[in-house]
Order: sequence, then C-alpha cells, then structure tokens
Amino acid sequence: MAVVPDSVDSGEKSAPPQTALRLAHDLGNALEIIMQTSFLLGTIELGDHGKAWHRMLDEGVQKATAINQQLRDVLRAEDRRDGPA
Repeated sequence: MAVVPDSVDSGEKSAPPQTALRLAHDLGNALEIIMQTSFLLGTIELGDHGKAWHRMLDEGVQKATAINQQLRDVLRAEDRRDGPA
C-alpha cells in the first residue's frame, strides 16, 4: 500500500515531487526488462498460442511504454514550470 504525503491529503499544490519523477524512471526501467523479454521470446519458435500471447505482450508493452513517456514528459514540464521549490 502506498504512503500518501500529508501535502497531498491537505490539497496543497506543489511542484511534482522528485519521488514521482524517480518512480516514472523506475517504471521505465521495469518496462525495459519486459520489452527485452518480449524481444527474446520473439527469437524462439513458439506455437500458435505462444505467438498470440507474444503479440499481446508486445502490444501491451508498447502502450505502457508510450504512457510512461507521456507521464515523464508531463512531470518534467510541470517541474520546469514551477521552478525550484
């Protein structure tokens, strides 16, 4: 279960916490592992069902990677807009 800082509970507006940027970076690293695994699965002979599962995995990874990049872009833009804390 995630711990929510008091400033979030009280509704205070603040610059995106470095924690959010770090988490987005860590998510990207985890997605990279999944992408590499998907790539490696594509190098071995899979049956029809295996190929279908691999396609689903690859599509999901691509979508998750794009969403993660959008998240990081938003966090960076907000961080630059708000300036130093």
